[in-house]
Amino acid sequence: MGKFSNNKILIKKLINLNKTISCMESCTGGMLASEITNVEGASKAFSLGIVTYSNEEKIKYGVNKEIIDEYTVYSNEVSEEMARCISKIANSNFGVGITGQLGMPDTNNESKNINLVYISIFDKDKNRIYNFQVESKGKNRFEKKKFIVSYVFNQLLANI
Repeated sequence: MGKFSNNKILIKKLINLNKTISCMESCTGGMLASEITNVEGASKAFSLGIVTYSNEEKIKYGVNKEIIDEYTVYSNEVSEEMARCISKIANSNFGVGITGQLGMPDTNNESKNINLVYISIFDKDKNRIYNFQVESKGKNRFEKKKFIVSYVFNQLLANI
């Protein structure tokens, strides 16, 4: 896997601020948590990462089923729920929620938004949510995940 330079910068910044982060990922399949934990000493800032690929698992970890039903699982409303829930579960200062689709144009996916990813960063201390919609880029799912994770690192560094 390619190097993520911002993962080290993010962890150092969180440690210096005495803050923690956690994440609930869907379409990125744990890549954000993996890249965070690739940094030596990350345990001082990273408390929990879970992959909730199915709706049932999202609901199990606190995402409101009515929000999924009303807005669909592919929405900022759901990524926001994911970010808030993981922050609460982990008692972390920051929670990240990621949901969306990483489809390929040649698949039989009928959705018009096959590459739209919804990201939310919840800042518990400020009770503030940052929502983003990003079109993933890449030749395959792996590259698309890398693109999204890199985007998340950039947004975290810009907003914490």
